[in-house]
Amino acid sequence: MKNNDFTSGAILSKLLKFMLPVLFAMFLQAMYGAVDLLVVGQFGTTADVSAVSTGSQIITTLTNLIVSFSMGITVAVGQRIGQKRPEEAARTIGTGLVIFALTGLILTVISFIGASGLAAVMQAPKEAFEVTVNYIRICGGGFVIITAYNLLGSIFRGLGDSKTPLIAVGIACVFNIIGDLLFVAVFKLGASGAALATVAAQLISVLVSLIMIRRAKLPFEFHKSDIKLNKSYASVIFRIGSPIALQDFLVGISFLVMLAIVNRLGVTASAGVGVAEKVCVFIMLVPLAFMQSMTAFVAQNYGAGLLPRAQKALKTGIIVSFAFGIAMFLLTFFRGDLLASIFSGKADTVRAAWDYLKAYAIDCLQTCFLFCFIGYYNGIEKTKFVMLQGLCGAFLVRIPVAFLMQQIGGDSLFLIGLAIPCSTALQIIMCFAAYRHFNKSAMSSEERT
Repeated sequence: MKNNDFTSGAILSKLLKFMLPVLFAMFLQAMYGAVDLLVVGQFGTTADVSAVSTGSQIITTLTNLIVSFSMGITVAVGQRIGQKRPEEAARTIGTGLVIFALTGLILTVISFIGASGLAAVMQAPKEAFEVTVNYIRICGGGFVIITAYNLLGSIFRGLGDSKTPLIAVGIACVFNIIGDLLFVAVFKLGASGAALATVAAQLISVLVSLIMIRRAKLPFEFHKSDIKLNKSYASVIFRIGSPIALQDFLVGISFLVMLAIVNRLGVTASAGVGVAEKVCVFIMLVPLAFMQSMTAFVAQNYGAGLLPRAQKALKTGIIVSFAFGIAMFLLTFFRGDLLASIFSGKADTVRAAWDYLKAYAIDCLQTCFLFCFIGYYNGIEKTKFVMLQGLCGAFLVRIPVAFLMQQIGGDSLFLIGLAIPCSTALQIIMCFAAYRHFNKSAMSSEERT
């Protein structure tokens, strides 16, 4: 409890100490999809690359729904720890286990049965259609495993422990690489082999996490009797997690719409955007890590009534991540071809990926603000605003601009990709406005008391 207490001590050192394991864990997690595409790009066909691109985007969208919803547990547990009410944290975790078990089963059924429909909606190229369907079905069949993996990670982070998930992911990542090389390079199973390797690796990660949580010294006693659907704790999880999950899901839909627009341009464009999306995961790691860390850090301080300390953490996170944003912009915009060539040896695919990456490079300068703000608002339970700003960016800017650029831009992937930084700009403006509004409301409440 003392080592994982964010309510006292130097902000920067504690924030970085928590953030760095989150960053490394996210890096290793990103390696799952990256290794899939890397191995498939070297040993598979262009159709396999397109299938992994489209299929993984669908699976990622559904997975992000789980990750976002699990944020409700991270915040709820973090606040209970900050309030020194650990027994309620145990009951929150027990309720979360029941909720997420049901969620995993539902998503498994949806993705397995609806694989063909999902591939058709995404306008998967004819040459890659059946391969895409198989990829979705294999990954979708493991959604219970994916759900368990993300739930355990959210529990650890809520307790202020970011190192245990890192260890579990590191072990699983090694097995994922071995599985990819075995199924794709040796057995020549293409995209289906990559999907099998990913599911098997996450199963190992879950088993490792379960072993580690049983051996960990928790700040409370956890019993089997805590594993039940308690209405009061469930309502807290849903109140915090549902807006975040809905926002991330619909934002994910907006990116799927963009990919569907690109898929209409052919298999090379589809493969190029798939490569670009994998590169994007890595160049956005630092702001994403700050977002998750900010949520846990702010939740504890908000629960302890230390809002000014939470605000200082927000400003600290923005400054540090902005420095990384500048570096990623320069690397991605001017040498994105080098990054893309890691995942594909085909010159036309690399050119298409670099064209799209130039738009993401611009976004690197903005996400340091947006993601830190989102983590802050999640931590203070302003998740309805998080949902609102995300939906405004996705449906008022990102999708309309992508459609417009596809019509007037001569099939330029860079112009289509510009829809992404355009939407981020609107979201940042909304976040700054909300920050001033919430501060005024907080000051008014203090004056009345």
